[in-house]
Amino acid sequence: MQYIIQLLPLIVVFVIFYALLIIPERKRKKQYQSMLNDLKINDEIISKGGIIGKVVNLQDDYIILESGPDRARIKLSRQGIANVINTKEDNK
Repeated sequence: MQYIIQLLPLIVVFVIFYALLIIPERKRKKQYQSMLNDLKINDEIISKGGIIGKVVNLQDDYIILESGPDRARIKLSRQGIANVINTKEDNK
């Protein structure tokens, strides 16, 4: 019984740590993965490096991003996407 009382603060700290750090991180990862899975052609995105552009091609692990006034095309890993700015419907 005495050992359980000594371990109780450690258990409480672990539960608080789990509730404050691990659960929100799992939720954030799930939302990020959902955003990557919902990517479509013509979506406007911002990369983790700060490049803003329009998705012109989707591949398994990469996207082709069109950016700038000269419409430069950049091959970017899907994991390099920070956020989707605008989503546009495909007109096909």
